[in-house]
Amino acid sequence: MFKVQFNLFSQLDLHPDLLRGIGALGFETPTPVQAQAIPPAMAGRDLLASASTGSGKTAAFLLPILHQLIGMPRGTTRALVVTPTRELAAQIAAELNSLARFTPIRAATIYGGVGMAPQEKALRRGVDVIIATPGRLLDHLSRPYGNLDSVEFVVLDEADRMLDMGFLPDIKRILARVPARRQTLLLSATIPSEIADLTRRMLKDPVRVDLAPRSAPASGITQTVYTVAQGEKTPLLVSLLESGEVQDALVFTRTRRRADRLAKQLVKQGLGAERIHGGRSQSQRTKALAAFRAGRLRVLVATDVAARGIDVEALGHVINYDVPGAPDDYVHRVGRTARAEQTGDALTFVSPDELGTLHDIERMLGNKITRAEKPNGSGARRTQPNGHNEDSTSNGAPRSNGAPQSNRGPSNRGRSSGPPNRGRSSGPPNRGRSSGPPNRGKSEGGDHGRQERAPKAEGTSRRRGVGSRRGTPRGRR
Repeated sequence: MFKVQFNLFSQLDLHPDLLRGIGALGFETPTPVQAQAIPPAMAGRDLLASASTGSGKTAAFLLPILHQLIGMPRGTTRALVVTPTRELAAQIAAELNSLARFTPIRAATIYGGVGMAPQEKALRRGVDVIIATPGRLLDHLSRPYGNLDSVEFVVLDEADRMLDMGFLPDIKRILARVPARRQTLLLSATIPSEIADLTRRMLKDPVRVDLAPRSAPASGITQTVYTVAQGEKTPLLVSLLESGEVQDALVFTRTRRRADRLAKQLVKQGLGAERIHGGRSQSQRTKALAAFRAGRLRVLVATDVAARGIDVEALGHVINYDVPGAPDDYVHRVGRTARAEQTGDALTFVSPDELGTLHDIERMLGNKITRAEKPNGSGARRTQPNGHNEDSTSNGAPRSNGAPQSNRGPSNRGRSSGPPNRGRSSGPPNRGRSSGPPNRGKSEGGDHGRQERAPKAEGTSRRRGVGSRRGTPRGRR
């Protein structure tokens, strides 16, 4: 058991230029996963880390690798990060650039939806770090210039998500192209049995960091259920937005067709809204997310596959317009809010035919989610599981779980200095086709046209951890 931990970044023997970058971002204290993962990774140990979404896993693997790369000659690709979606790749790159801003280290992203020529150039010139999605990376590796012979550090990020998406064969092909003598870091929101088996084959005596609660949302999330007929979901959403109960929201639908329809309905009501899904081009997704972050839009509608690919600072509300098809998906959806120890609200609209799925979610959570009555006027009455009612309006009235209410409006979102927060990314490319109400048989997404399986479920003056994801998306997984 590797027991070395630290309470301040300054206590680590990190290169001064990295400490300078961390300081410029305003961070002093690490998140728990960073405190436990960085020391063994700096010591060259393989690592298996599981922690909830938004816990700061990205910096936990970037900082040790950057520290070791600084003293190495340039002109050779020595680090490879593999991640399931183009949005996550862009987020990691943005965080790396922020952390390494005072160093000579350079990174490049390789993913679909954009031209291959700039990516080929990066591979040929030997950029220090390649951050790639599996399908597009294999495309390059099939060309004469594609080789990873000098790679010394490999990161498999969001490993459970890559498993869900059917990328395990691709991962094996990629790892067969890198030297066996390497340091491997595997990070995942959860560690199902398939991931445990993968680690036995691909990692050597790894240090295990397990901070992931068993499929539980972050403690700062206030969860509420509205029981409503399918045809009344849009009017309910409009009412919450117009009353001020909801200032800004990331809204999840089951299919891209429903996302399109909902966004159009909101716009017709005079509410700024856009959508992100696989039917949209990368530039459209990037533009929509940028507008949402800047507060020019109040609502961003996304499909399930985007659950781990969209991060917005100080996001007040996540709304499940459709109940997710699997309990773990619920955790990853609502995990878009209350990141980096903040607070947020998760509202779920449940039609009668979705009650069975809701009960599955509640069984997994181990408790009944608070029910709320449909709002009249400016506020809603939240009904506690024990039957008590409590006013909940947009002026900061008490929340049902006692968590403090914060005033979060679009203007709070703003842009930040970047990464130690992996996130602001556009929703992941989803190519599957489905329509109509909750359709569990078809899912979004895919790499180069492949069918993607529906995912199972991921500051202050002394800011905590290089943590929640922020970044500028660019978009073939």
